[in-house]
Amino acid sequence: MSDAKQSETEYIVEYVDGPLAGTTERRILIDGKIDERIGAVAAVEGLESLFWYVAGEERTVGGEKYVKFRFDAPDSDPVEADHEDESL
Repeated sequence: MSDAKQSETEYIVEYVDGPLAGTTERRILIDGKIDERIGAVAAVEGLESLFWYVAGEERTVGGEKYVKFRFDAPDSDPVEADHEDESL
């Protein structure tokens, strides 16, 4: 796919906070639009957890669309494991 065509169909997610802070990924535009809310699965202390992020500021850099996504803690799995449930 050419760079021009790719920039019309994709955008770059920038995770700005939460467990995925500082990471990025490419996503596909759906009908030319970004996802307003995305879920991401990541391992925390060896356990898979589901984290929700909400779209924020958009900008274009070098012909590519970048979107900042902020952590939605209330709807996400806990970031820290519950150490009270661990056996000794």
